[in-house]
Amino acid sequence: MTNLFTRLRDTLKADLNEVLDRKENQNPIGLLNQYLRECEHETEIARKLVDRQVQLKDEFEKELVEAAELAEKRKHQAEIASKAGETELYQFALAEQDHYSDRADRLRVSLKYVQGQLEELEGKYEEMKHKLKDMHIRRMELMGRENVTRANHQINKVLDVNTNSDKPYSRFQEIESYLDRLGEQVDRSFYRSTIDARVAQLEAEIEINNGKSIS
Repeated sequence: MTNLFTRLRDTLKADLNEVLDRKENQNPIGLLNQYLRECEHETEIARKLVDRQVQLKDEFEKELVEAAELAEKRKHQAEIASKAGETELYQFALAEQDHYSDRADRLRVSLKYVQGQLEELEGKYEEMKHKLKDMHIRRMELMGRENVTRANHQINKVLDVNTNSDKPYSRFQEIESYLDRLGEQVDRSFYRSTIDARVAQLEAEIEINNGKSIS
C-alpha cells in the first residue's frame, strides 16, 4: 500500500509545465482543469488509504488490549489453581497465559510498525494536499492572465489599436466626433429657427436706444 501511495503522490508532483507542453495546442485552462480533476481523484484515493490505515491501527490497539487483559487474567487464574493444588488447571491456565502474552508481544510489534506507516502516509497525504492547493492557485493565476489577455484584446478591438491602425480615429474617437458634429448641427438649427425673432428684438432695442438719445 505504501508503494501505491507513493505512486499517487508522485503523480501530483509531476511537472505541470510538461503536461501543458505536451498539448500546447489545446486550451491550457481546460487542460489544467482536467489535470486537476485527475489529481483530486488520486488525492481522494490517498485519503481513503489513510483512513483505512487509521482503522487498522485502531484494530491492532483493540486486539492488543484484549490479548494483554486475557494474559493477565490467565496469570491470575494460574496462581489460584497453583495455590489450590489443581495441577491440570494450573498448567492449562499457564499455557493460556503464555499464548496470550506471545500474542500481545506480536501485536505490539505490529502496532508499532502500523503506526510508523500511518505517520509516513499522513505526511505524504499532507504533501499531496499542498501540491493540489498549489495547482489550484496556479490555475487561478493562469485564469487571471487569460482574462487580462482577453480583456486587452477586446479593448484593443474597440479602440482599433493595431488591428485597424489605418483609421485616423478609434471607434471612441469616431463617436466623439459624431457627437460634436451632431451638436453643431443642433446649434445651427436653433440659430436658424430663432434668427428672425432675435433680429427683430435687436432692432427694437436699437430704436429704443435711439429715441432715448434724441430726447
